[in-house]
Amino acid sequence: MKKIVLTTIIAAATAASLSAASIAACATCHGASFEKAALGKSQIVKGWDAAKIEASLKGYKDGTYGGPMKGVMTGQVKNLTEADIKDISAQIAAIK
Repeated sequence: MKKIVLTTIIAAATAASLSAASIAACATCHGASFEKAALGKSQIVKGWDAAKIEASLKGYKDGTYGGPMKGVMTGQVKNLTEADIKDISAQIAAIK
């Protein structure tokens, strides 16, 4: 029983750190509170709701969305799962 609980705690901590790392990677270009136009070219993401962020990330992934940053963002999202995209979208939208 202790092994199951410990394994669950470790898995949850790992998942949380992966999400934080994903957000940190995004913040590198978009700013700590997503207040910047990434590389001076993107839209400012701060204030977007989770649905809009999710739709844009999915669009970058499938190639149906994006302007001047399309090439950069496609590479950033190509390995994200649906769950990753939902999680990242919710976290970014929660930043005020």
